[in-house]
Amino acid sequence: MARKPNRTSSKRAVAEPAVDESIVGQPDWSALLTDADEQVVARGHWRRIVDEMTTREILSSSNGHALQRLVLAYIVYDRCSRQVAGNGLVTEANPENAKAIDRLSIYYKAMREAESTAERLEAQLGLSPGRRSKVGKVAKQRQRTAGADQFLGPKG
Repeated sequence: MARKPNRTSSKRAVAEPAVDESIVGQPDWSALLTDADEQVVARGHWRRIVDEMTTREILSSSNGHALQRLVLAYIVYDRCSRQVAGNGLVTEANPENAKAIDRLSIYYKAMREAESTAERLEAQLGLSPGRRSKVGKVAKQRQRTAGADQFLGPKG
């Protein structure tokens, strides 16, 4: 006699949440980013953000470009932080120039700018914890119909 699988001990596969592309379409990351790994990361960030905004009912078609800028700020931040981790926070002075001085890394400056941009966009989109309660739901446009509409036919 065959045994039935024990359903209580098996883990159920968790499906990836469906992202509503009808409200805001995902950009063509290959046109914006040359690195294939960064394109994958960008798609992941996009799905995560759009899913959260859809769940909280704050996603609007007008958010598309702000979302794109936010994802690109994340990518730039990650790219620059790798440079800072590898090369250090300070760029050493040119030893051939007697007047040259050590300077803060341009990657660190760009990383700070990307961080500021990301924080500002997260706040505007209602993604930062402090701003979540201040962002209202997007009003869904409803099509009103009456019983006479079937009889009279479409408007126009």
